[in-house]
Amino acid sequence: MGPLQGLRIVELAGIGPGPFTAMLLADLGADVLRIDRPGAVSAFGPAEFDLLARGRRSVAVDLKHPDGVATVLALTERADVLLEGFRPGVAERLGLGPDACLARNERLVYGRMTGWGQDGPLACTAGHDLGYIAVTGALAAVGRADGPPQVPVNLVGDFGGGAMYLAVGVLAALLESRVSGRGQVVDAAIVDGTAHLSTMLHGMLAAGRWEDRRGVNLLDGGAPWYDVYETADGGHLAVAALEPQFYAQLLDRLGIAAEAPDRDDPANWPALRTLLAGTIRRRTRAEWTAVFEGSDACVAPVLTWAEAHEHPHLRARGTYVVQDGVPQPAPAPRFSRTPGALGRPPAQPGGHTREALTDWGVPDVDALLASGAVSEAR
Repeated sequence: MGPLQGLRIVELAGIGPGPFTAMLLADLGADVLRIDRPGAVSAFGPAEFDLLARGRRSVAVDLKHPDGVATVLALTERADVLLEGFRPGVAERLGLGPDACLARNERLVYGRMTGWGQDGPLACTAGHDLGYIAVTGALAAVGRADGPPQVPVNLVGDFGGGAMYLAVGVLAALLESRVSGRGQVVDAAIVDGTAHLSTMLHGMLAAGRWEDRRGVNLLDGGAPWYDVYETADGGHLAVAALEPQFYAQLLDRLGIAAEAPDRDDPANWPALRTLLAGTIRRRTRAEWTAVFEGSDACVAPVLTWAEAHEHPHLRARGTYVVQDGVPQPAPAPRFSRTPGALGRPPAQPGGHTREALTDWGVPDVDALLASGAVSEAR
């Protein structure tokens, strides 16, 4: 049932990184109750494809109805964690801010997910992943030296710098509360998390081992032996032969060991890149994959999402699974004694209102439904 079995979490529904954190914690066994707006619809079309909503039940609550707010406050009394991703001040205006919730449950961990954070000049300004990673320097580091910054989808900011930091923060606060008996607020800002992800590069920059411009460094495509190359069929190979012994295998399998110039002299990098590109372009992606099979040359085919589902290693590990006909990533990380697992498929917003509120011990559910404070999707 997962290492978080028995943990109760109230999630005030949002988009992007907040739901990802809730999904992650549900994958690991937590009982997460999602609070949706009445009549809410999934942004992904049919609810079954909203994979960030998997693993938990949904209750539809009208947060503009006094009894709706009272219902959520009652849930916080029974919860270990509350997650919200509103702009700063919105939860307070609804009557569901940290002060109101902690007054009802002093052990509650109150997790807040925003882009800019709870304070600062931009705190109340609208934003999205791309802007958050732009101001932290992360976006400027992605791309070719002779081109503009490249958009790395929203994995770096929303999910790496945002959702994962909220999850770590919530779990750390829960551990501390076991000692102190007191909850606290976790302020997870995407700008903070994205900056924190770049700690190693800031150290290299300070040491003079990294240039503050993209496409000229060891790990950003500047080094010819750490880059992506096109194959004869329009596919691509990822070449990551950093260590000398792995680089030697790369040259050997490519058949260019005798003609490759010394890589330790940056003056040779343009010629080395031309040699690698020309050689790799002679065969297809599948042919090169076969050539490097079983080697330590650190070469891998660049796969699409659909192709990744069929990769032999990922299939052997069960990295991707299918639930109700929908392919999706399996829970991660893995645990030897209390493994996580896929729980419920994504819920229709409000699909479990009566069931979940009853299970959580909320009284007079029928009266709440009759008043319109809560509702249940058909």
